[in-house]
Amino acid sequence: MTASTPSLWQRLTYIYGRRLPKSMQRWVAEDLAGQGAVRRHMIRYAIPPLFVLAPFWLIPVNLYMHLEMTVPIYVWALLMTLALNKPWRRHRLAAHGLDPNLVDVIKRKQQARMHEDYERRFGPRPQEAKWQSNSSPF
Repeated sequence: MTASTPSLWQRLTYIYGRRLPKSMQRWVAEDLAGQGAVRRHMIRYAIPPLFVLAPFWLIPVNLYMHLEMTVPIYVWALLMTLALNKPWRRHRLAAHGLDPNLVDVIKRKQQARMHEDYERRFGPRPQEAKWQSNSSPF
């Protein structure tokens, strides 16, 4: 492994919040804002609730009761992970000293043609509309 790629231990600690050295910023940017970033985020944060809910499966009840106890909580955890994926990835980018707007790079590339068509038809957007150019809710 090179100095720009994290080791297994660094990667595991990074996944759940640790900052990586500046030499790995390119890797961090690709991980948090590149192709498949949402999928990686969902997989990473789908694992911890399993450990929390696993003891419920040790209770001696039927399968229906096990499912009734754990599935609603697990589904809720997955929905919250999906809902908060973009703010969390923005926070992680900022924590590593990177631009939080990198989260929208792929979306901007996909919509570039639509924006070019808009500018061709209606002219450039007014300067006061610049604050609306990112998807940050804050």
